[in-house]
Amino acid sequence: GDLGPASFCHAVPMADVTVYHNPNCNSSKTALAMAADAGVDVDVVLYLKTKPDAEEIASIVEKLDGPVTELVRRDANFAQLGLTDADVQTAEQVIPLLAANPKLLQRPIVVRGDRAVVGRPKERIADLLSS
Repeated sequence: GDLGPASFCHAVPMADVTVYHNPNCNSSKTALAMAADAGVDVDVVLYLKTKPDAEEIASIVEKLDGPVTELVRRDANFAQLGLTDADVQTAEQVIPLLAANPKLLQRPIVVRGDRAVVGRPKERIADLLSS
């Protein structure tokens, strides 16, 4: 909901950037290192432990630079679920899928303010951090 002008008040310190992180993923580690280099405060979400719900995923989709289908990893899990590209083209398809199968969430996802990027290639992270 809209909290009006009061919501812009920085009484509550919030991180500058949120990174949906998988500690086993090099691209994900790169995102954290880049944020540290940029001197921004990072909120790290270990999304395989703290699984994002549909509402949280919808919020990422809303902010995403690029097509929603980029949020989905095309990996062995994707194949096991019998999915094809046609199954992951719209927010209506992607949101419930990722809420149910967080392993399919592409990583890293970097969120800053009203923008979110998939950190592949990593230049996208640099662009987001410098904007």
